[in-house]
Amino acid sequence: MDKLLLCFLVIVNLNGAFFQGDTYRKAFVFPIESDTSFVTLFSPVQKLLKAFTLCLRAYTALSRPYSLFSYATRAQHNEILLFREKLGLYSVSVGGSDIYFKVPETFYTPRHFCVTWESSTGITELWVDGKPMVRMSLKKGYSVGAGASIILGQEQDSFGGRFDTNQSLVGDIGDVNMWDYVLSPDEISTVHAGGVFSPNFLNWQNLKYETQGEVFLKNQLWS
Repeated sequence: MDKLLLCFLVIVNLNGAFFQGDTYRKAFVFPIESDTSFVTLFSPVQKLLKAFTLCLRAYTALSRPYSLFSYATRAQHNEILLFREKLGLYSVSVGGSDIYFKVPETFYTPRHFCVTWESSTGITELWVDGKPMVRMSLKKGYSVGAGASIILGQEQDSFGGRFDTNQSLVGDIGDVNMWDYVLSPDEISTVHAGGVFSPNFLNWQNLKYETQGEVFLKNQLWS
């Protein structure tokens, strides 16, 4: 088989396009407000999570609330959620419970986010542009459900749907990686600087995804 086909597979159906390939130095671009434009990510791992680290980069000029990452199960639509509530305030949700982080705002600059959580202590961290916010506790003893619908660009108010235009992302998102364990501070600093530690839950460089609506894969503006 041709090497190009080995590294990039495309299957088109009537509802959208499925892709699997190298998205290195690419980003998903959401150019308009919409409740019909989104990207679904598919993890090769289907299991309960006792810990995780999620990292991504985003670039937007929005001042209203918007979703950065939405992981829903049939039992809980806010199983994992990273959400910008308003200027200077972000929320992290696990198992339907929320905590809030005050974050210094910057404008017209791509931002890097990492979220870590572990069940054994409930300790939850939010790192923004390589800097840790104050740690908090969330859902100690909980297990994040398997069989998730993982969405970029929208917040799920039900499994795989019930999107709200006023919570949609307008801008770019990329470098989405996820591990089923907590990265160390040194590892998070390396990821922020552009390194990757073999993400085993979602791997941006070998991502399987489906696009719907007005979403485009373009060169990263932060490369």
